[in-house]
Amino acid sequence: MNEYPDYANLYPLKFHPVYVPRVWGGNQMKEFLGRDVPASDTPIGEAWEISDRPEAASVVSNGALAGANLSDLVKHYGRAILGDSCRDISRFPLLVKLIDAGERLSLQVHPDENFCREDASGAEPKTEMWYIISALPGAKILAGLSEKATRHHLRELISSPDVERLLQVYPSRRGDAYFIPSGTLHAIGAGNLILEIQQSSDTTYRISDWGRVDANGNSRELHVEQGVRAVNFANRKSPRIAGASDLVQRNRKYDIISICPYFSVSDLRLVEQRIDDTKSKSFHLLSAVNSRFDVVCRNNGSEPVTVFPGETVLIPAAVGSYSIEPSKDAEECVVIKTTV
Repeated sequence: MNEYPDYANLYPLKFHPVYVPRVWGGNQMKEFLGRDVPASDTPIGEAWEISDRPEAASVVSNGALAGANLSDLVKHYGRAILGDSCRDISRFPLLVKLIDAGERLSLQVHPDENFCREDASGAEPKTEMWYIISALPGAKILAGLSEKATRHHLRELISSPDVERLLQVYPSRRGDAYFIPSGTLHAIGAGNLILEIQQSSDTTYRISDWGRVDANGNSRELHVEQGVRAVNFANRKSPRIAGASDLVQRNRKYDIISICPYFSVSDLRLVEQRIDDTKSKSFHLLSAVNSRFDVVCRNNGSEPVTVFPGETVLIPAAVGSYSIEPSKDAEECVVIKTTV
């Protein structure tokens, strides 16, 4: 793109999703969200909604910046996109995904900053958060070590289905969230459709893939030694954050994650217009869960942007005041808001 609008004319940005085939992929993006998912011999398991990764830089789909990629926008606009709270303005700090699990994902762990500093392979730390958009009957979340799990137990059971006994296991419920700090052993169970907010990292150590093979009889690579070393055996906290259980009669905001150096996440339950403001401190990410909504900038004349279930819109930090206008068709509009 040759010309960029002045930062004062920045507006809410939507992006084309990048669909990623996975051996464990499902069909809820198509059936639950109504997405036009591309045909693939391997099921589609992920949609990268917002990404500034070298292998997949998100491309804007709306407005004057349509066709520009997120990496170039961050380089050009810097803090006008990211905000004053971002420590590193060389790239967008978060990766937003939809995870569509037709089968159980591998038993895996992501490294922390200390591990990555000592590792020579270029590993990147990853802390993440999951929000359950949809869960089929019997779906489960496996995340965090049980109280009695030890490193010895993990090595002993690593090739056995009994390794599940070492994990905290939860029934999946729509609206629940899970905070997964780096070093947490975890697996997303079959039947889950999840919004994932994470540090911009693609480092995953698979400890077990449950004996799974692909259509050609090949198993995926495991990283047992690295993975076991990366597990934080000192953390036994429950990762589950129970969702709101009642319908609201007025706008409400529930903090999901507020004490985390990488992101803050809130669950907005809206029945009417909500006015918000970036105050130039941070970009805002707004993810639609159950119904569409419009985002309207209050400081410039940009067109309203409609966000549909499963989509995430990026509000640049320079936008300032804006409003969220829930669809009148929904009794309650659920929006996940993320900032840094």
